[in-house]
Amino acid sequence: MFSKKLPPLQSFLVQVSRRASHLARQQYDVIVVGGGHAGTEAAAAAARVGAETLLVTQKIHTIGALSCNPSLGGVGKGQLVKEVDALDGLCGRAGDWAGIHFSILNRRKGPAVWGPRAQLDRQLYREFIQSELLSTPRLTVLEGSVEELLVTEPDPEEPGHHRVTGICLANGSQPISASSVVLTTGTFLSGSLFMGQTSSPGGRIGDAPSSAGLSQTLRERLGLRIGRLRTGTPPRIVKDSVDLSLAELFPSDSTPTPFSFLNTHTRCKPEDQLPCHLTHTTPGVERVVMESLHLNCHIQEDAKGPRYCPSIESRVLRFPGRQHQVWLEPEGLTSDLLYPQGLSMTMPPDVQLRLIREIPAMHRAEIHTPGYGVQYDFVCPTQLSPALQVKNTQGLFLAGQINGTTGYEEAAAQGLWAGVNAARWALSLPAVMLSRTESYIGVLIDDLVSRGVTEPYRMFTSRAEFRTSLRPDNADLRLTLKGFEEVGCVSSLRHQEAVRVRDSLQDALEALQTLTVSTPTWRKKLPNIHISEAKNTIVTGMNMLQYNDVSFEMLASAYPECLSPYMEFSQRLKIEAVYRPHCDLQKKEIERIQKEEKMSLPQDIDYFSLPVSLSQEVREILDRVRPSTVSLHIQCICYFPKSFFLAAEEPIYQSTLGKMN
Repeated sequence: MFSKKLPPLQSFLVQVSRRASHLARQQYDVIVVGGGHAGTEAAAAAARVGAETLLVTQKIHTIGALSCNPSLGGVGKGQLVKEVDALDGLCGRAGDWAGIHFSILNRRKGPAVWGPRAQLDRQLYREFIQSELLSTPRLTVLEGSVEELLVTEPDPEEPGHHRVTGICLANGSQPISASSVVLTTGTFLSGSLFMGQTSSPGGRIGDAPSSAGLSQTLRERLGLRIGRLRTGTPPRIVKDSVDLSLAELFPSDSTPTPFSFLNTHTRCKPEDQLPCHLTHTTPGVERVVMESLHLNCHIQEDAKGPRYCPSIESRVLRFPGRQHQVWLEPEGLTSDLLYPQGLSMTMPPDVQLRLIREIPAMHRAEIHTPGYGVQYDFVCPTQLSPALQVKNTQGLFLAGQINGTTGYEEAAAQGLWAGVNAARWALSLPAVMLSRTESYIGVLIDDLVSRGVTEPYRMFTSRAEFRTSLRPDNADLRLTLKGFEEVGCVSSLRHQEAVRVRDSLQDALEALQTLTVSTPTWRKKLPNIHISEAKNTIVTGMNMLQYNDVSFEMLASAYPECLSPYMEFSQRLKIEAVYRPHCDLQKKEIERIQKEEKMSLPQDIDYFSLPVSLSQEVREILDRVRPSTVSLHIQCICYFPKSFFLAAEEPIYQSTLGKMN
């Protein structure tokens, strides 16, 4: 893959601009609004499913831009990237192409919660995404700003009070029709930028604000509940002005781990990768923050900010007297800038300079671009179905920060799934769902649509009940075959590779299980491994691989005739052997939850008049959320008594009551 040559960025812009100025049609199956991580994945996924797709973005050259930190993955987030890749998404392969520092986070814990992560070259990442979109069949890109949605009466055969049939552009050109629309507006929906005591409309510095008409349509015409969230970004520091000798050096992993299951190596060789550096705040940083609070209107606003990636002002206010980490991260192979992870701030630029110079490594630092804050509208996600379609509006799908999430990875995951279902809606195919028992994407969507958000949502491995099964190493086995056979978003090439891997792993596991040897023989074959003298039984190769100090390479060296053909999968086999007993114990619980997820709830239930014993609070929650299925987290909201299902007068409920109880 890495042997291919990307077209020059200018070539991409010329080709797309030509297509944009001469739209061949005014009717598409799917229109995607926004060219960020959610929008690019949504547009590519819709096109892969088979829909004629139009991607509308304010600036073509910012498609795929890394608006904030130049990195991808992490704990929980890396799992999402692996799953997006398993479904043939873009960001994993883009990360392998543009990565300049690869590492696995959380290695001290088990492989199920390892976090694949990479620092990225901003320009290389953007160029890769743009190249992929340009070469995607059935996908057209248009530069423009969406003024409002075309809304008509709903199809009486489908649930919903409205129907979206296209978009109107701000330039007054002819409306563009579509069977479905995906909104991925990021921070641009009624966005405001803050720096010190000044504010201006916008979702990202240097870009025009989005049209107020779109937010008005969602709020007033469609009657959606809208909230307000905030985020921010740190200043960019001139690299040559930082004394990195005063910071702790963190090199990349000696053997980089690719995100994509299609790649065996990364584009950037290990010896060419750049290090990161770690430093810390000082009491002087806290002093500058406290002295400048009156000059910082963003921090005084009521809108909720990200709990797990807070500004330095929020950190100082919440944890006074503490020292905070600051990671100095490269922005590219040839970039002269550093990204100070942990120093998001919205104070005036001159105060920002005072603050960063309180850190020894940056005592002479110069700021290239000051940090700033953003406030933006989001749609309360409990108004969405698990397909990410707005419940009361036919043909309208939402993905990314408009749903109250934060992070590239969460946006990409939602974008892919919204794009898939938007295409299936347009092609008159049934919606598809991902269970929280089979993917982190399923966990993410289920949390959003069943629980909602009160602050920007970030993925963690702790959110997944079955994380020992939902590992980074097996995302292809969990999702690629389903993506090809049931969803239609996976190419035949990727499917063939997944089938090869599945069959090889099955053969290897069978070989391990049939390799039965007495413990005295194992002691002779593996003399450096402690095997209790009290044991004198027959032990399988699978059992031996569960020992901490035993690797698959050791077993293959002892029994090359039956195990050496599978050396390619040595790490995956070790992980599979370690987790298999626990995963086997979880199977019954997973099957129970999956059965409940298939039990549909009618959307027209009047929860306030149901003659059952439910508190008023529970009735209000059920009426607001209107769950579509009886799933694990709906049960976390309230307990459903047997009388509730009987009152629903649906045979499926009555037939399954005995199993549930």
